[in-house]
Amino acid sequence: MGTEKVALIKKKELQAFMVHILRDVKALEYMLEKGMFESENIRIGAEQELCLIDKNWKPAMLNMQVLERANNELFTTELAQFNLEMNVNPMLFTDRCLYNLEMQISELLSILQKTAAELNAQVILTGILPTVRKHDLNDMYLTPKVRYKALMDAIKEMRGNNVELKIQGVDELITKHGSMLIEGCNTGFQVHLQIKPDEFVQKYNIAQAITAPVLAVATNSPLLFGHRLWHETRIALFQQSIDVRTAGDNLRNRSARVMFGNDWVRGSILDIYREDIMRFKVLLTSDEPVKDPFEQLEKGEIPNLKALQVHNSTVYRWNRPCYGITNGKPHLRIENRIFPSGPTVKDEVANSALWLGLMNALHEQYPDITAAMDFEDAKSNFIMAARNGINTTLNWVKGKKIQATELIKKELLPIAITGLRNAGIDDDDIGFYMGIIEERISIGQTGSQWILQSYNHLLKETSREEARSAITASIVANQKEGLPVHEWKLASLDEITGWNPANLLVEDFMQTDLFTVYEDDAVELVAEIMDWERLKYVPVESATGKLIGLVTARFVLRHLLQNYYVNDAEAKKGFIVKDIMISQPITIDPDASLKQAIEVMQTNRIGCLPVVREGELLGVITEQDYLKVAGRIIYNIRDNT
Repeated sequence: MGTEKVALIKKKELQAFMVHILRDVKALEYMLEKGMFESENIRIGAEQELCLIDKNWKPAMLNMQVLERANNELFTTELAQFNLEMNVNPMLFTDRCLYNLEMQISELLSILQKTAAELNAQVILTGILPTVRKHDLNDMYLTPKVRYKALMDAIKEMRGNNVELKIQGVDELITKHGSMLIEGCNTGFQVHLQIKPDEFVQKYNIAQAITAPVLAVATNSPLLFGHRLWHETRIALFQQSIDVRTAGDNLRNRSARVMFGNDWVRGSILDIYREDIMRFKVLLTSDEPVKDPFEQLEKGEIPNLKALQVHNSTVYRWNRPCYGITNGKPHLRIENRIFPSGPTVKDEVANSALWLGLMNALHEQYPDITAAMDFEDAKSNFIMAARNGINTTLNWVKGKKIQATELIKKELLPIAITGLRNAGIDDDDIGFYMGIIEERISIGQTGSQWILQSYNHLLKETSREEARSAITASIVANQKEGLPVHEWKLASLDEITGWNPANLLVEDFMQTDLFTVYEDDAVELVAEIMDWERLKYVPVESATGKLIGLVTARFVLRHLLQNYYVNDAEAKKGFIVKDIMISQPITIDPDASLKQAIEVMQTNRIGCLPVVREGELLGVITEQDYLKVAGRIIYNIRDNT
């Protein structure tokens, strides 16, 4: 999420800080004109984001405790308390850098795993944690760092409190949430590639063109709150979670802060920075003195361009331009932000190798990709790849339509291999990591495909909550084995033989696909619904989704029996739901524990609890749901004896 030494900008500071940003842009332009940037060496780097989970495979809010115990400068926080990030030391893009990248990440993961185990927690690499709940994304679980609080406050000031999500896949998610922390669902694997200044425009446009095919074979985030959505749901979730745009009657085109871009880059890296300054309001300022870059240059120092970097850290391009200093020399790089975390370190490095190889050789095939491909195709390809993953049909160069797998296997893999060889990468490493991509395509099993197939299979046997837990447990087990995802077997309930629902929430078990009625509906309608769907309880809601009553099968039966003996035909007509419903049913909050729900139902001798927050009907939980839980507990006990 960028540098930590920032603060929420105040109106009186805005003008002065903007001047600092503009001075930084001018200094960057001067440095480019004077040829001050390093171009002899090309380095790569990476940032590994991950999640902490507890023994029940739910988010563990322990990042600060883990960091304190690990005491390693390569580890840092992320937005939510169940997120962490590891920063890999930059290395030269040559020889065995890919293998060294895998080894360094694996060694750091091993340290974190041991540290987390001391706190009864585990580490998992996953684009979106399958078991994450809305409850885990309240402001109380925001990592206690100034930067995160300042960013949240800045976005709330522009947009208000509620985040609205509308994402459609196999299922459809339409929900709102009162915190930007919902972005904390996302965990990624960012890859950095240093770029020579005179090649930046060409390489940046190539990065844009190859985003879709590379993403299509790397997706790993198809589940959110138990809903099967995009193959890489992170893409939609990230944009919507921090989108400050509001709907209006006008037809203005306004860019989201999370963006792919609006056109090819034509001039230099300055074009990107200038566009972002023009389009996006400054959200944060530095909480330490900002040095004038020209004064630093006059002293023979390399300016850190602090103001520009702070602003750049709040604009989330999927291919982000970056400025940095290594060994006293300034450099430019592209940060690839599209890759999800996981499924394994080997998969991540294979994804990186494909991208790095293409970045290093595609220009030989297409010296000017902008002349061979429309930008609109590159952009729409990206969205389609995020939606459909390995099944995507792409609009490639010269308007050619081609399956992502066919494009990669027949054209892009050979080019990537050439690019890696041109960089002097070890031949055995090239064969190993490119072999992973080739096998993944051949078998057709990405992380997303594995999760979706596992989930569909498990839903035939158990609840959504337990299916998500089994998938999460299986991911952890497979990551420990270290086999790439194309070799994974589908998840099974055997993965969670020790599953214990004692600490689960109502949100985990409530039914959300509800049949409801209005209070002025005919009693006959609710009776038929109960018969058709074999229901004992039907909630009564208002036109705005507020719970106003509950109809039970017992009340319907009583009504029908009472009217059975009435001979007056007119007296039998005109009854509506309001006449027989319970007008103030006992309810429960989705954040309540399953144990609390059972106690409420036993104490009040009721078989159904509507789940409500601020009057809005979210779901129901019934005695049938408890029978499913009890059945699984008995099953687990039997298997462990």
